[in-house]
Amino acid sequence: MTVRSTLVLVRHAEPFIPRAGGPGDYERSLTAAGGQQAERLVTELAALQPAAIFSSPFLRAVQTVLPLARRTGLRIETHPDLREWQSGIGPRPDYARYYRESWAAPSLARPGGESLRQVSDRAAAILTTLAHRHRGRTVVIGSHGTFVSRALVAFGRSEVDWAFSHAMPMPAVYRLDVEGDRVQATGPGLRT
Repeated sequence: MTVRSTLVLVRHAEPFIPRAGGPGDYERSLTAAGGQQAERLVTELAALQPAAIFSSPFLRAVQTVLPLARRTGLRIETHPDLREWQSGIGPRPDYARYYRESWAAPSLARPGGESLRQVSDRAAAILTTLAHRHRGRTVVIGSHGTFVSRALVAFGRSEVDWAFSHAMPMPAVYRLDVEGDRVQATGPGLRT
């Protein structure tokens, strides 16, 4: 008999927009509005009775699940494999064009970056590990839009594309129910 684990992927709340010379990806924080959004998530996430909280090491992801950690008394464990896509594209106003190109060619890796296919592989590996480690329990995971989108692709959600990823709200909550090799995903924009 297989036991179901639940992974709750939380795309971070509203961060400061990246800019040349601004804080890097690890240090970019939530705006005041983003902090309020994170506070409003607490009741919904705490109701799931998580056994653990994990996060990308990027500050905006940690800050999004921090109010939940305070409410539940759980420690946030960061893991580098939960980080956002390292696109190899610096802050630029026309970033969407480059992202669209990468979604059209998921094996494309720019200098200093990783391909979207590599993000999917990384996401599937770490999420499968967490599901097995926390078998029968719920884990909340603070992460990022592209990471969440590529995790959904890795687990068979064919409707997830550049338009889906680009339109994903901040914050957004996706639930993955993992039972053996079967993953059922629910959340904003997904077909039921």
